[in-house]
Amino acid sequence: MTKILRQFGTWSSPISPKALAGALRLDDVQWDTTGDTLVWLEGRGAVGVLVAQQGAAAPRDLTGELSVRARVGYGGGDFTVADGSVFFAGPDGRLYRQPLVCGSARPITPAFGAAAAPRLSADGRWLVYVHTYERADCLALVDAEGSQWPRRLAAGTDFVMQPAWHPGGAYIAYIAWDHPQMPWDGTELRLLRLDYDREAPFVAAAETLAGSAEVAIFQPEFSPDGRYLAYISDQTGWNQLYLYDLEQKTHRQITTAEADHGAPAWVQGVRTYGWAAGSKRLVYLRGEQGFASLWRYDLRTGKTDRLPGLEAYTDMQQVAVSPRYDTVAVIASGTQTPLRIISLPFDEPNLPPRLAPAPDQPPGISVIVSPPAQETVYIHRRATTETIPPEQLAAARAITWTGHDGETVHGLYYAPTSDRFEGPEAPPLIVHVHGGPTAQAKAGYSPLAQFFATRGYAVLMVNYRGSTGYGKAYMNKLRGSWGIYDVQDCATGAASLAQQGLADPSKFVIMGGSAGGFTVLQSLVEKPGFYKAGISAFGVSNQFALATDTHKFEERYLDSILGPLPQAAAVYRERSPIFHAHRITDPLAVFQGEDDQVVPRSQSDTIVESLRARGVPHIYHVYPGEGHGWRKPETIEHYYNSVLAFLAQYVLYV
Repeated sequence: MTKILRQFGTWSSPISPKALAGALRLDDVQWDTTGDTLVWLEGRGAVGVLVAQQGAAAPRDLTGELSVRARVGYGGGDFTVADGSVFFAGPDGRLYRQPLVCGSARPITPAFGAAAAPRLSADGRWLVYVHTYERADCLALVDAEGSQWPRRLAAGTDFVMQPAWHPGGAYIAYIAWDHPQMPWDGTELRLLRLDYDREAPFVAAAETLAGSAEVAIFQPEFSPDGRYLAYISDQTGWNQLYLYDLEQKTHRQITTAEADHGAPAWVQGVRTYGWAAGSKRLVYLRGEQGFASLWRYDLRTGKTDRLPGLEAYTDMQQVAVSPRYDTVAVIASGTQTPLRIISLPFDEPNLPPRLAPAPDQPPGISVIVSPPAQETVYIHRRATTETIPPEQLAAARAITWTGHDGETVHGLYYAPTSDRFEGPEAPPLIVHVHGGPTAQAKAGYSPLAQFFATRGYAVLMVNYRGSTGYGKAYMNKLRGSWGIYDVQDCATGAASLAQQGLADPSKFVIMGGSAGGFTVLQSLVEKPGFYKAGISAFGVSNQFALATDTHKFEERYLDSILGPLPQAAAVYRERSPIFHAHRITDPLAVFQGEDDQVVPRSQSDTIVESLRARGVPHIYHVYPGEGHGWRKPETIEHYYNSVLAFLAQYVLYV
């Protein structure tokens, strides 16, 4: 049909701010070790709820009154499922145990500090977990019934992460590192040999198997037969999968593609691979140019191949392989497919009946179906109603451009998309800067990108130099250069799209949160007039404060990307927008959580004071009860409505 000609940025969109506010967060998914129960964690507003689906039964909520959320660092590692029970972190820092079939949750650790990443021993007797209290992190151990006082199992490093039990109970593997390293810079794979001569297991010996200050190790997992310890290392310059033979004491690299098989460990409990029940296969993620695919490796033949039937999914997270069946579950999405929890067989299936969505029913309603063909993908949960046809949504396209110094820069481009409207000439451009800064904009479903693209904006998700997913050398480009490469790569990306006629150079908007918010502020300082406007959410404005007034996890982060203090004090001042706020003259929208412990409100207040004193057009919203990011539906709805009004006033009609 003939499309209506209408100004870009003013199109009617099927995605409302209210719809964005009502979407679920899907944070993790795991199988029980002794059955066919799948458990996942949903974020409903500010509350985390565990949901269980056993066999062919309907899904049901497990935790109604207790909000599930681990609070070590940025969180993650919220729960584990084993032996017919779920063990999870509650709002008071305690670990709880709750049966999957029936019964209430009860605490098994005392209420002090914070706990994360619980893992149950194969005999069901002991729970190892990460604990932090008064800035001291350790591996702790408690009996699964909570009848004994917990005790430290391993300490002495600034951070610990990702504990894993040997199936025979003889070992625990985990990741450790110290300041000033971040977990993607350099970590160590530690192996604890346990002795059981006392009432509880204790450490008889400890050794470091891999890693260093410059080599990052990630996600150790023992094979179910106890022969191997798998892990991911970036020693070749890419995150590759390795096997350590516990009998032969040898290491073997099993993936070789120049692709990312790991992820930056911003949170506890991140998983990018899993062992099959028979210890003969590994199922793992492979990321290339922001697009993810799921692969399997056969230990008997050394063969690797891509799992079929997942072409609609371009991003996947939290790989969970069933301990009983050749089935894998992941949290998955596509550029035009919202977030889902899915499962599929990865071998010749010998599977119990599974669930498939009932036709024409809301999310969560399912029916029993016969055992599937191998390529069948099952949808267990949808984050949204999925009422928008995919063709009405924008497809992400991986693009590259030449940076200011001649090197290649990466990003994802979303074109303005509508089945009803088209616009004259070139569209306004939203240049979106991811947080971190050590992170990556991926090609999964982006509510933000779709929100703007369906209104007639072009969207560029910039994976500037310093982003992950393109090899360690690309990530390390940001060492000493935060505030340079990110600022320049955003500008050259926008200019490149304008040269191709894909963006209106008079209507560039730069937008980001946290570290991305810093790039917004620094871009307006360094390049006045280049952007029509900026949008900063809880953006870093004072690098000195970020080094001294933030949480433990990030307090030495700036040593690598700016330099250590006091030697680099001049660099901190140069790249702190708070000291150069008088140079910001373009309209700016600032959003801040009142309870933000990472970037405190004072950083935004000072920027806004300068804007207000000089009469620079701006808006400022502080959200009570919000921290470093938005969780409340009313906050999310207000935020997007405010951004739309700001863009209409300062970009579209100017």
